[in-house]
Amino acid sequence: MPGGRYHEHMAERAPTEAAERTPNWLSEPEMRSWRALIDVTTGVLATLDNELRAEHGLSLGEYEVLARVSEAPDHSMRMTDLAGGLRLSPSGITRRIDGLVRAGLVERQQCPSDRRGSNAVLTKEGMRRLRAAAPVHVRGVREHFIDQLSAQQLADLAAALSSVDVDRARAAGGCDEAEPGADPEARAGR
Repeated sequence: MPGGRYHEHMAERAPTEAAERTPNWLSEPEMRSWRALIDVTTGVLATLDNELRAEHGLSLGEYEVLARVSEAPDHSMRMTDLAGGLRLSPSGITRRIDGLVRAGLVERQQCPSDRRGSNAVLTKEGMRRLRAAAPVHVRGVREHFIDQLSAQQLADLAAALSSVDVDRARAAGGCDEAEPGADPEARAGR
């Protein structure tokens, strides 16, 4: 909104019959903080995603799957745990894993402790691609985020963000990417 008066504009549009439910609109400093968080987060994530796609044919979301599964015992992780950690719905993690399976980077195996569940298991090719892409990712995180802040700013930011309580149940599925037909091998020109 012109003049940064989004909250005032919205207040003008609020129905009069819902006056008792009028939100506690953000002040200017609150709005600046909120928008800075959104702008930096989406900008850095988009930049990291673009770099990984250009240099390794992997999206940031695919990279995150490979990284998380690589950190799990035996490079195997229950799909529901993976979905929860990535804030993906069951269908969102299925789509993402399907593309990685087609590319030969992950295998889907029946969970040994629960026949109804399945695990994502990193393949040798998946580990190779992850190791090749990791330096690009880390370089990007440093260049576009870490190195732009002082040690004190990083500590303050970490402290501030750890004070925010994210309700995992409400956040589940909130970051699904619609990538129908996504295939990291095809994007990499392999």
